[in-house]
Amino acid sequence: MNNKNEAFEPNRLLCIVSSMDRGGAETFLMKIYREIDKAKYQMDFAVTAPGAYDDEIRSMGGKIYHIPAKSKNPIKTFIELKKIVNDNGYKSVLRTSQQSLATLDLVAAKCGGAKKLIYRSSNAGMTEKGIHKVINKAFSFLPKCIPNVKLAPSTEAAEFVFGKKAVKNKKVTIMPNGLDYSLFEFDEIKREKIRKELGLENKHIIGHVGRFNQQKNHKFLIDIFNEIHKKDNNAHLLLIGKGELENEIRDKIERLELDKFVTIIAPVANINEYYMAMDVFVFPSFFEGMPNVIIEAQATGLPCYVSNTITKEANITGIVKYIELEETSKKWANLILKNRNVNRNRFLQRSRKLLKTPKWKKRRRNPNNTNGFLQKRLSPSNR
Repeated sequence: MNNKNEAFEPNRLLCIVSSMDRGGAETFLMKIYREIDKAKYQMDFAVTAPGAYDDEIRSMGGKIYHIPAKSKNPIKTFIELKKIVNDNGYKSVLRTSQQSLATLDLVAAKCGGAKKLIYRSSNAGMTEKGIHKVINKAFSFLPKCIPNVKLAPSTEAAEFVFGKKAVKNKKVTIMPNGLDYSLFEFDEIKREKIRKELGLENKHIIGHVGRFNQQKNHKFLIDIFNEIHKKDNNAHLLLIGKGELENEIRDKIERLELDKFVTIIAPVANINEYYMAMDVFVFPSFFEGMPNVIIEAQATGLPCYVSNTITKEANITGIVKYIELEETSKKWANLILKNRNVNRNRFLQRSRKLLKTPKWKKRRRNPNNTNGFLQKRLSPSNR
């Protein structure tokens, strides 16, 4: 007979990610984690490197396990994951990635005793080249057959990883990215504070938030800004992010003699205030699953110009302008400059109105909706 005074242990979900840094998939997980009823559910993380969210995770009662990267020793990684799952009794494990072989982490989890094997597709394309591209395609069947719970932020991301048939047969749960709108509602005081801190009070700020990698297409973004600056010497480019191509992008900025007109900063916790400081948001990615940054930018009433390769599901408010990626940087620049003097208040009014509709409320981070989802996935009766 159970003692009524015995401490109740919450159901725990183990999430496997490279690191809990401020990337899109990681931000998605943190938005959920902040809202769940932690007396009933907890989220723990198996990572290969430290991340910006580590301290916050621990402060909320989450555990962080450090595992070796598969690229260094895949067998050791498999054994370590299996041991973590087995020793701690995890019955539900989530892997979020765009790499087909990452699904093998769920095999390790299953060998350790996990019953719910959850895989979240985070993108609708790939940037790998050469042998890495061949390997990813060769093992693309793994995400289709290993997980028994399939998640995606958009229909395009779901179809890319799990296939159109799985989506058509409702074998994939589309769980769109949401946000706490109260944090992103435009505030003129916050806008001016950030602009002053950056020394850009009187500049026309063109913004971008994203990791410096091939997918985000920063080289083309610099070309776009170069064309903009030729016609508007008051324009200033603000890039927020870090990544393996950062030095390469800095070199290009210097070659074009734009270094005085471009500011690069690392990811920040108060990203909402930086959107408010911007005047326009440009995002020419090669592909995306459901970009958090586009949703966040819209919430602040920020005009967005994005590549036509990005899912139309990201256009929540109708203020996103899609431009063909095949167009020249000059054409992109002209379209952005054409609307340079747009009244942001008009966009704000539209955003506020649409973000309060029943359709959007389903997308806003609702603790009850999140807890209900986790209950279906983690409760003992569903294991």
